[in-house]
Amino acid sequence: MHRLILSGYGGQGMLLCGQLLAYASMTEGKNVTWFPTYGAEVRGGAAYCSVVISEKTVGNPLIRQADIVVACSQPALDKFHSFIVDGGLVLYHSAIVNIREKRDGVTYLGLDFNALANSVNYPKALNMVVLGVLSELIKTGRGAISEALKNKFEGSSGWMLEDNERAVSLGVEEAGKFGAVEAGWPESETAEEDGKFYVGEAGVFGAEEVK
Repeated sequence: MHRLILSGYGGQGMLLCGQLLAYASMTEGKNVTWFPTYGAEVRGGAAYCSVVISEKTVGNPLIRQADIVVACSQPALDKFHSFIVDGGLVLYHSAIVNIREKRDGVTYLGLDFNALANSVNYPKALNMVVLGVLSELIKTGRGAISEALKNKFEGSSGWMLEDNERAVSLGVEEAGKFGAVEAGWPESETAEEDGKFYVGEAGVFGAEEVK
């Protein structure tokens, strides 16, 4: 099971990035949840989503612990740094995010996503670079990512799909330089509703919190 939080400023495309990763994983037959936030994602404001990808049924879309946290803004890192589990990964936008204090047992990968997007002449594709990195980290197939992109941008100009594909490819390449391997976090038991409480691998929540 992979539990991810993708966070940043509104306008950086973190919600779309998470959605595409979830769609691609669904294409591969995985069970997924994509849980976006709404209301504050105006350009320059806060935006985040959570994605859970599993071979088993996902019983709890709420995340209080994450295997991977993507932080594309300083407020995002400050908010979600404590969510990362031991052995997890923080993927952050090195041009604007400062890791003030690193945690033992956590891996930190900083990339300048703006510079990478600019290098393929598509500054708006920051989120596609992130998508490429994540797809390599959790070993989502390129075919599945391409299918998700085609479905999302169906009817758009051909150059848009091509530019997004190039940005994803660059992200995959950058992750390869990092020596990305399939995240080996253990599968957890499927969460089950047990009377008053909803018991899940991310914690125990009051039943009213998951209705």
